[in-house]
Amino acid sequence: MITVGLDAGSKNTKVCIFDDKVLSTASVLSGFDQEESAEQVLNSALDKAGIKREEIKHITVTGAGMDAIKFADTNITTITADARGTYFIFPSVRTIVDIGAEEGRVVKIDEHGKVKDFGINEKCAAGAGAFIEAMSRALEVEIEEMGELSLKSTKQIPMNAQCTIFAESEVVSLIHQKTNKEDIIRAVHDAIADRNTSMLRQIGIEKDISLIGGMAKNIGFVEAMNRNLGFDLLVPKDVVAPEYVSALGAALIAQDKIRG
Repeated sequence: MITVGLDAGSKNTKVCIFDDKVLSTASVLSGFDQEESAEQVLNSALDKAGIKREEIKHITVTGAGMDAIKFADTNITTITADARGTYFIFPSVRTIVDIGAEEGRVVKIDEHGKVKDFGINEKCAAGAGAFIEAMSRALEVEIEEMGELSLKSTKQIPMNAQCTIFAESEVVSLIHQKTNKEDIIRAVHDAIADRNTSMLRQIGIEKDISLIGGMAKNIGFVEAMNRNLGFDLLVPKDVVAPEYVSALGAALIAQDKIRG
């Protein structure tokens, strides 16, 4: 019973094809026409899995742009998708931290994977991946290198700015002070971790805790979160990559819809 989960994110549109296990995943930039992007990424994933479109039994969409995906059968909130996908991978998890390109969210679930509470940081991109992108440009460092470079830091530097614009000015000042790039990059990661652990503490810390979303691929951010909390977060790597967990959750819920 083949189902599809689509995560129409603000930056990337991801897809997960599922049939008792993950058959394939794919991702493209969301672009201006999000439904066209969804068609493109779905076709890519179908090609990878060797599956025809007519074999799909149900498509469930989630994410910021879900209303634009008219060919989906059902839609669900990202909170619900996060809970379903993470619980499938880590049944022991009771708290989920999902940090994407534009926002971060925290979800608390019970022993059955049902949502108990949640919080969202959508006011400012300073707590999400867009902040890393802006700082990589200011530092003239490839975004893929940011995480590794932060681990080479030998000095902790506080970063006070709570806004991407002001933080960029702060980074420029640190550069003029001849501060090592590695130390600045660690400060950037620590600032994002501080924002998100604060949101996590407001909801309440309950182990196990999983970190998902695109930022979970950034080893420097994962380390900053672990350091801030004092223990290691669970990061998906075997079933799907962390940025596909919401899409996986949507695919699982599509199966639930069929089975009634």
